[in-house]
Amino acid sequence: MTTDITAGATSGDRGTPDRPDERPSPPEPPEPITPTMSSAERRALADRYGLTKMGVRPPLWSYIKDVASRWAFIRVLGTATAYAKNQNTYLGQLWAILNPVLNATVYVIIFGIILQTSRGVENTIAFIVIGVFLFRFVEQSVNGGAQSINKRTNLIRSLHFPRAVLPISNVVSHLATLVPALFVMGLIVLASGLLPGYDPVHVTWQWLLLIPAVALMWVFNMGLAFVMARAVAITPDLDNIISFVLRFAMYGSGVIFPLAHYVGRLPDSVQVWLEPVLTYQPIAVYLYLGRSSLMDEEAFVQEPIMWILGVVWAVVFFVAGFIIFWRGEERYGRD
Repeated sequence: MTTDITAGATSGDRGTPDRPDERPSPPEPPEPITPTMSSAERRALADRYGLTKMGVRPPLWSYIKDVASRWAFIRVLGTATAYAKNQNTYLGQLWAILNPVLNATVYVIIFGIILQTSRGVENTIAFIVIGVFLFRFVEQSVNGGAQSINKRTNLIRSLHFPRAVLPISNVVSHLATLVPALFVMGLIVLASGLLPGYDPVHVTWQWLLLIPAVALMWVFNMGLAFVMARAVAITPDLDNIISFVLRFAMYGSGVIFPLAHYVGRLPDSVQVWLEPVLTYQPIAVYLYLGRSSLMDEEAFVQEPIMWILGVVWAVVFFVAGFIIFWRGEERYGRD
C-alpha cells in the first residue's frame, strides 16, 4: 500500500522539474530601438510638416493668434458655464438676476435707510444698486479667474489648447449673466424715481453710455482674471486671501457709500494723496462711468478724464495680465 501511494505521487509530479536548473529560462528582451534620424533631421521634419513641441511656451504673437482662433470655443464654454451654474435649482437662471437684487436690497436697507451713509447723493437707491451690480461683475471675474486653472486640471491635461481660453471664458460667462441683470438694474433705477423724496428719473441718451462702460469693465476684468489665474496656479494659498482683498476693494471703491464725504474728515496731509488714489483707481472709475450714465446728478456728470482713465486701465490691465499669464503657459497643469 505504501509503495503504491509513493509511486502515484511520483508519477503525478512528473511534469514539474525537481531542480532549479531544469526550469525554462525567461525570454530574451528585444533589442533597444535606436533612432534612425539625427536630432537635426527630426527637427527639420517637424518644421516641414508644421509640428511644434508639446509643453513649451509658444511665441507671444503665435499665442495671441491661437487664442483668437478659439473664440467660438471660448463663447460656447463661457455660455455653457453660465447656464450650468443654476441648472439644478428650482428657479434656474432667475438666480442670475435675484442674487444681485437681493444683495443690493440688503445694502440699501442697512447703509441707505438705517445708517444713512450715502450722504451727498440725491438718489441713494440708484447709487447703491449700480455700485452693487457692477462690483459683483468684478468680484465674480476675480474669483472665477483664480479658480480657472486649478478647477480645470483634468481638461488641461487631456487637451492641447492655449490656457488663456479658460480665464477668458470665465469672464465671458459672468458677462452673460450680467447682461440680463443690467436691464433689471435700469428698471430699479427708474422705479426709485417714483418713491417719495426722490426726483423722477428719466431715460436719456446717456443711458447708452452704459454699454461702452461695461465693455471697458469687461476688458479690465479679463486682465484681473489673467493675473489671478497665474498667481493662484503657482501659489494656491492665495485663493483664501482673495475674499478679504475684495471686501477691502468694495469699501475702498465707493460701492455702497461715497468716499469723498468721509475722506474730507481726514487731515489735509492724508487727503492730498488719498483722495486722488481712491477716486481714480480702476474700480472707482468704472463705477463712476456706470453711475454717470444712469444718474442725472451734479455729482456724476460726464467727465472726459474718467473715460480716458477707463480706457487706459482696461488696456494696461489686459495687456499686462495677458503677458503675465502667457509667461507661465508651460507650467499650468504640471505644478
